[in-house]
This record gives sequence, C-alpha cells and structure tokens, in this order.
Amino acid sequence: MLCHHTIPVTPFQQNCSIVWCDQTMQGAVIDPGGDLPRIEAAARELGVTLTQILLTHAHIDHAGGTGALARALGLPIVGPHEGDRFWIEGLAEQARMFGFAPAEPFTPTRWLHEGDTVQVGHSTLTVHHCPGHTPGHVVFHSAEARRAFVGDVLFAGSIGRTDLPGGDADTLVDSITARLWPLGDDTVFIPGHGPESTFGRERRHNPFVGGT
Repeated sequence: MLCHHTIPVTPFQQNCSIVWCDQTMQGAVIDPGGDLPRIEAAARELGVTLTQILLTHAHIDHAGGTGALARALGLPIVGPHEGDRFWIEGLAEQARMFGFAPAEPFTPTRWLHEGDTVQVGHSTLTVHHCPGHTPGHVVFHSAEARRAFVGDVLFAGSIGRTDLPGGDADTLVDSITARLWPLGDDTVFIPGHGPESTFGRERRHNPFVGGT
C-alpha cells in the first residue's frame, strides 16, 4: 500500500509529500520546493529510501530544491509535463523574484503525459495532465490508497491561481471537472498548500467548482 507524509516547506508553506511503498520502503518526494535538510531528515525518520523526485509543476515553491536534491542523492527527476519547461528554465529568476534561495537548474529525467504511470516500489501512481494553473501541471493518483497529490490545481475551498504566465481559468476548471472528479468522491487529495479534503466535498461545496 502507498503511504504518505506531508512536510510544509518554504516561506509559502508548500505541502511537500514523501510517498512510499510499505512493502519495500522505497519512496519518492513530491515537490521538494526547499528546506531540503528537513525533507531528508523526515525520510530517514520514516525509514524510507528515496529513489526519485516527482514534480507536479515547476513554480519555485514546488520545484526550487529539485536540482540540489537530485544532485545530492543521485535521484532521477520525474515530471512535470513539458508544458512547464519555460518555468523550469526560469527558476533562477523566480528565486530572485520571490526571495528564495538560488535554485539549481535541472532537466527532468522524464517528462510526463496524461495516462502515464510512475512506480514507487510495488505501488503505482497514475498521471493526469491538469493544465490551467500552469500549462504542464500534472496530478499523481493512487487508486489503491484513494489518494491524489494535486499540487496547485485544487485546494480545500478554492482552486489554483491563473494569473501567472501560462495560467487559464477555463482550462483549470475543465481539468478539475474532467480529470479529477472521475477519480471518485471518496478520494482524499493532498493540495500544494493547506489542509487535505476530498473530491466529493469540493464538488459539492467549493465555490469555484461546486456543482460541476
């Protein structure tokens, strides 16, 4: 079974998640935006061997620590979709703009697309391309654990911002309704910021996409 542990990192309190297979204790870190010593310490305390980095998208608070962590631990970088290439290329500028520590450049080992799968030990994550917040945003879904790691697509009571380059509100709403709602009302999602919720709760009550 896939397990997860969430660590808020960076001044933006971004929800970095460590996910792992409870049979092999092999794991991945999703969106290591910064505070790498805390992430590495958490993995050690959990007894998880990190084997890869997974990225939902390439905004600085989600991807800022990726290059340094990949270099330090020799990890492949999986994701996001290639639509976020320009955000990766601009990480140094993003870091300066938002007052983050300098971000190391990197090239993903593997770009992701709709319907791809990622293996974490014996657990499988299905990839859903969900543009709107950024063009290359992806979501990782575990059918066995009924969990989804949605980055900044959807929040408890809100949705991702669409006023940054490459954002589009109509596209974001379509991603949520076409890609996320079919995953099931009982699916718990871990957003990029703030508390967890379920797709059912947001489908019913979220003021931005409720009733869709």
